[in-house]
Amino acid sequence: METNWKIGSLFGIPLFLDPLWFVILGLATLNFGVAYQEWGTAIGWSAGIVMALLLFASVLLHELGHSLVAQSQGIKVNSITLFLFGGIAAIEEESKTPGKAFQVAIAGPIVSVILFLVLRLASNVVPEASPLDVMLGDLARINLVVALFNLIPGLPLDGGQVLKAALWKITGDRFQAVHWAARAGQILGYSAIALGFAVDFLTKELVFGLWIVMLGWFAVRNANSYDRVTTLQETLLKLTATDAMTRDFRVVDADQTLREFADLYLLETAFLQAYFAASDGRYRGMVFVDDLRTIERSQWETQTLHSIVHPLTTIPSVAESTTLAEVINKLENEHLRQITVLSPAGAVAGVIDRGDIMQCLAHKLDLQITEAEIKRIKDEGSYPPGLQLGVIAKSTRS
Repeated sequence: METNWKIGSLFGIPLFLDPLWFVILGLATLNFGVAYQEWGTAIGWSAGIVMALLLFASVLLHELGHSLVAQSQGIKVNSITLFLFGGIAAIEEESKTPGKAFQVAIAGPIVSVILFLVLRLASNVVPEASPLDVMLGDLARINLVVALFNLIPGLPLDGGQVLKAALWKITGDRFQAVHWAARAGQILGYSAIALGFAVDFLTKELVFGLWIVMLGWFAVRNANSYDRVTTLQETLLKLTATDAMTRDFRVVDADQTLREFADLYLLETAFLQAYFAASDGRYRGMVFVDDLRTIERSQWETQTLHSIVHPLTTIPSVAESTTLAEVINKLENEHLRQITVLSPAGAVAGVIDRGDIMQCLAHKLDLQITEAEIKRIKDEGSYPPGLQLGVIAKSTRS
């Protein structure tokens, strides 16, 4: 269930707040407010609130840097979300080349560096040691720290994206580059967790140590997510329609009347959804049961299936060699529940729906998916909650 709050949009990109954002907003306000108490209670706390908001404005601009460069490459940005650990831009697809991927990755840190320089220049034109001078200086340093921290070479940080782009350029294999950058992120994340516990034990700075542990946990979790998604993308490109298709369809005589067809098949207690009509040893097309409702019952006795059959060239179909990623994209883009697989000779080889795809992936990746869940997916035409298989398949396009 969606728990983020939409607060507006910028350049057509929806902006969201995670509820946990208010936790870090409160902590940032407390941190700055206490530091500025020498200016008086009212001014100090007011400045603390302003600084906390400016901090997240800086984070927003950082993520906007990534997003605008992605948009300039024709890539859709679904949203920008501010949350406990900063911000994240949900970019729908991968850049087409390592160079373009590097541009998207480095854009955020560049924005933060530019903010640092602008704020430093601004602090030079206001009265020295004034509250505004102090606030500008603090915000400038924070932006520099944000830039440098994000350049640490491990996913999910920007430095991990830069590392991925570099490895992609060197190896020519985007997927392998992501695996290696994710591994670097896992190592850094576990190192941060160990460091956080060491800080707790050696210095008794429990809050600071716990914060490092949480950052490490966040890094490990997201690095693992990158790794899993990349494995799934690779699998979708390696598997073909042949691997997932089933023969859950029935071939019927195209010369029989509509009445004969209805009596023979539609009165069954559990009839198949896919019917293909054939005559003289050739497929004539697909029969859609709903088409019978457009024909007067009085004509069912004389009209044959030839009158309602849809030729194979006119129905949604894919070749046996079509990758599973392309099959998913076609299902999603055309809002289909099922798609027909044709052999090189143009005959019906099989049919595929979302349940068949999930069953194939479960077998290939050893996923724990029950038969009941597969049946639900087939009946409802939707993937398991939390698995955005349509988005993942779309991101494989290059």
